[in-house]
Formats: sequence, structure tokens, C-alpha cells
Amino acid sequence: MTAKRISLKLPQPLTDVVAASVSPFAALSKFVDPSGKLNFAGKAAVHRNGVDFSNGTSYKISMDELELVRILGRGQYGVVQLVTHKPTNVRMAMKEIRLELDETKMNHIVMELQVLNSSHNPHIIDFYGAFFIESCVYMCMEYMDGGSLDRLNAGGIPEPILSKIALSVIKGLHFLKTELLVIHRDVKPTNILINTAGQIKLCDFGVSGQLVQSLAKTNIGCQSYMAPERIATRNAGVYTARSDVWSVGISIVELGTGFYPFPGDAYDSVFAQLNAIVSAEPPRLPDDKFSDEARDFVAKCLVKDPNARPTYPDLLATPWLVKAETAQVDVGAWVTEALVRQRK
Repeated sequence: MTAKRISLKLPQPLTDVVAASVSPFAALSKFVDPSGKLNFAGKAAVHRNGVDFSNGTSYKISMDELELVRILGRGQYGVVQLVTHKPTNVRMAMKEIRLELDETKMNHIVMELQVLNSSHNPHIIDFYGAFFIESCVYMCMEYMDGGSLDRLNAGGIPEPILSKIALSVIKGLHFLKTELLVIHRDVKPTNILINTAGQIKLCDFGVSGQLVQSLAKTNIGCQSYMAPERIATRNAGVYTARSDVWSVGISIVELGTGFYPFPGDAYDSVFAQLNAIVSAEPPRLPDDKFSDEARDFVAKCLVKDPNARPTYPDLLATPWLVKAETAQVDVGAWVTEALVRQRK
């Protein structure tokens, strides 16, 4: 398996320094030392045979050890592939990230590496290592055979499963905040993974802890799950963990009902859609399909005033999640059935 050379898109400010015809490797000379290591401000160094973190942790892995199985998906920065690690026969999800000489995107890479390296928690995706080849960083992570929840919620997810999802997500976010002092900032169904073993885990930490981008430059796919205070102001200081609580509430409504509560085709423009998120009554779970405890949990998450929203410990103490903690629910069987339905 060989890596393909990918051309870099050079932002305008760099054209005075880097010629348009320069190779990707030469263009990265600010970040790559003569030995071929990609250095992130002393926090991590990624090379052909793995990644070394400043805290002394190292992960050794290389492209030669991996065998491609199939492509799992394509994202904003590159492709996610299912690979087999030949020395151990472990299947992994390998995310390819095309490097661009943009400080924000480079920060996203090192942020994700740092969070993955530090997150040893059953509700956070496992990290197996990373390596660097010319203009691409490859991150190898746990493969979740159920995929992301946005692909499995056709018709809505049953409440017993939904409560387990909410419990795992809140526990994962609580861990990030208390143990790593990190806010996820991109909670949505595509960033919640599930497997046939019944595990539910958070992924994608590239924007964790980063400043909120301006409205004009932020992708609507992310804005759709933003708390009203994030949309209504450009002041990054308004973003606390309680903004992620709103995103959890919106995600639970979408997963429970089978559709996003502020669909773009229901509005004349993106700004009308965002105005609805800020000004309209918060969505609710329908009372004919969900318990009072489930509806109360969502209502608490979707309080417009961020200061009135509950903390993670508050949410873990709600009757819905207390019941979910001990409920005997075969999440793995549901995932298996959902995958079968998906193939039909």
C-alpha cells in the first residue's frame, strides 16, 4: 500500500514566500525538519513510523504495516479508510488528513492528536497511532462497525437505546471537561460512533478548545447544532461546556425522531434557519412516543439561557439517565438489526 502525493492549496498570504510551483514537501519546510518529522510547536512530532508526544508517549505505526480493506467515508480534510494492521490483525479506521498551510487547520490536527493521546475512557474512541508521509497525516483509530449514528436513525431510535446513547455522550463530555479541560464543540450524530458490541463513543476532536469561527466562515453543517449563544455572538468567551449541552439536546431530538428539527429546506435561507435556532421555541421530543423523563432531559438541554442549562453532573442525576445506568438494554443487537435494515 503506497501513499499518493497530494498537492497543497496555498493560502494567499503565503504566495509571497512560497512559489506556486514548489513541491508539497518543500512548502511544509516550516513544519518539517530535515529528518522528515512534522513538528507541532513542541507538542507532538509525527513521522513515517509513528508519532512522539512531548509527554514522552510514542506510538509506532507505519503505512507498510497496513492493508486497505475499503473506504469508509470522505470528509472535509480527506478520506477515512478501513485498514488491517498486519502485525496484530486488528482492523482500524485510518483518517487521512491533507495538510494545508493554514494555522487553524494545523491547530485542529495537533488538538485532535493531543485529545486522542490523553483520552483513555470507554466513551472516547481509542487511538492507535499516527504517521506522516509528505503532505498527509494519517491517524489510526478504533474501528466502530456500526458507524456514526446519523446513518442508523431512520425512523427514529427507540427510547431504551436513545437513553444509553445520551448516557454515553454525557459521560464522554464530562470526562473531556473534568480530566482534560477540553470542550468538544462539535457534538452531533456524525461524531457519535457505535458498534455491534454495544459501545457508544465520541470522536472528531479537531475543533475542541479552539476559538469560535466567524459566522461567515463556519460551515452550516456545524452551525446547525450550535447553541443560540454561539450563533448570536462572535464572542468566543460565551462558549462553555453548556453550549455542548445544547448540541446534545438537538442531537437527541434528531436521533429520537429520525429528522433534524431545523431542516434547511424549511427556510428561505441559511440565515433564516439560524435565526429560528436563536429565536424560535426549542424543539421537543413528541409526548406520544417518549416518556416524561426523556422529554424532561431534552427540555433541560435546550434551555435558551446557557446559564440556566444543567451541568454534566446535573444531567447524570436526571431520572432518565439514572434509569439508563442500570437498564438492561442490548444495544449491540439493535445495532446489528439496524445494519441489516440499512443493507436492504
